[in-house]
Amino acid sequence: MTKTSKTLAMLVMAGLALSTACNSTKEVTLQVKTQSGVVEGFMEDGVKKFLGIPFAQAPVGELRWKAPQPVEQWEGVRAAKQFGDDPMQPNVFGDMNFRGPQRSEDCLYLNVWTTAETTADGLPVLIYFNGGGLMAGSGSEPRYDGSSIAKEGVIGVTANYREGVFGFFAHPDLTAESTYKGSGNYGFLDQVAAIQWVKDNIAAFGGDPKRINIVGESAGSFSVSLLMCSPLSKGNLAGAMLSSGAEVLPYAASTLADAEAAGVNLLKSVGIASLADARAMSAEELQKVLPPRGMSNVVLDGYFMVESADDVFEKGIQAQVPLLAGWNSLEGTPMQVLRGQAPTLENYKNAMRPQFGDMTDEIFAAYGITTDADVLSQKGLDLASDLFTGFPTWKACDYHVKSSGMPVYRYHYMHPRPQVSAKMGDKVAALAGGVREKTEAEKADEKKAAAKPAIAPGAVHSADIEYAMGTLDTNEFYDWQPEDYAISKLFLSYYANFCKNGNPNGEGLPEWHSITLENIDAAPVMIIDVESKEVCSAQKENAYRTLEKFYRSK
Repeated sequence: MTKTSKTLAMLVMAGLALSTACNSTKEVTLQVKTQSGVVEGFMEDGVKKFLGIPFAQAPVGELRWKAPQPVEQWEGVRAAKQFGDDPMQPNVFGDMNFRGPQRSEDCLYLNVWTTAETTADGLPVLIYFNGGGLMAGSGSEPRYDGSSIAKEGVIGVTANYREGVFGFFAHPDLTAESTYKGSGNYGFLDQVAAIQWVKDNIAAFGGDPKRINIVGESAGSFSVSLLMCSPLSKGNLAGAMLSSGAEVLPYAASTLADAEAAGVNLLKSVGIASLADARAMSAEELQKVLPPRGMSNVVLDGYFMVESADDVFEKGIQAQVPLLAGWNSLEGTPMQVLRGQAPTLENYKNAMRPQFGDMTDEIFAAYGITTDADVLSQKGLDLASDLFTGFPTWKACDYHVKSSGMPVYRYHYMHPRPQVSAKMGDKVAALAGGVREKTEAEKADEKKAAAKPAIAPGAVHSADIEYAMGTLDTNEFYDWQPEDYAISKLFLSYYANFCKNGNPNGEGLPEWHSITLENIDAAPVMIIDVESKEVCSAQKENAYRTLEKFYRSK
């Protein structure tokens, strides 16, 4: 071949390659072809929204208490303009706000928010798994809305999963009929299926299937820690974020045998003779007779979880990805254990002594709780908060630093919500970001409030969600101020940057260092508040390690 011929051949090959690349790049319109069929969304405020997309078959009838099954193909164009049904659940948290048309077992739907122009954009993805104690919640909740994160160049996704008895019920008959000889983790398996759906389909929405990040708050955060450890999901992750919780020490997984026995006893306790009888009942009937609580532990089913998350993290076989994690400053209060007693050092110690035993004085000293004034200060709140979500979140970070070699960023969210909006009338803040009516006792106590000891102000459990996701305006219950919007902009920027780069830092943001083996004894922590800043405290790390010493001594 002559030199000229070679040149022409190379030009032809280059042209073919360019043509192929152009042909494979498509515009992201309001109609997107998924592996199961075409969905049609809508545009709102510059964001393309695709709501109520099925990612698994409806888990009803014979599919109740089975692992999620692949979506069946559909013909034509499926409308994706409203949320799917919310998961079946009682009113565990009466102030939760849903946007789905109703609650039903047919709830395995997800939602996508994207600003991608073409499939070549390859935007990172953030999947949010809702909180609610694994008993309540939905991906339709406004506080998880993906519009704001989408405007930051990250595709937002929320996904429902089965809640309560529908998602976390084990039974020996269920184990026997399953292909993997396990039961009890159906809600977690739904989350696995949602991640897999995103991996298989997100490129058509302009996303990068190799840059899937997951986040959750409370029960969603516990879920994320497990998804980092499960052999079914850990390979599909590029990053993980924990917001108030992790399924590690002191939380313990259930053995399959224990979970099965609990399931048998549960049916027996309400007079249901067999699994077949339970399956024959409607979802409404089943929900009425079976309590929503008591099924929140992950089951070592040999499939979703082969061993405990602690064992996985200690061995370093969890997802080897960057981690961003933190919790709120008022996750719990000493008043919860004092039960009306005066908040003195002696009373607080006596209230905790049944739990801490001989280590009570050592733990209080480690937290710096040495006077009556310390009890309702941030020191006392830190101990109460750590016993709920703080310590396990810290421990997940500690594990990951020691066994992954990946960057770990930790924060402490401090900013309290503002006052309930005056237009809400005679209402007070509730547990899930909404409001409730004042009780008669609260009304009577208002006159005495000035004489009560003041608890240090702080961010209660779940208060961070609207700030981190940039969804303050979806919650009309609170009188948001300019400082709230400023904090939300900061928090959302950290989230978006982490999804894009595995690093929350960006121009104009307070610098945030990762925790390393070298600085672990005085780990850097980003304090997110009106004046956000990074702090390092050897005393705080010693407090966590003292609490760890206690848990490992039990």
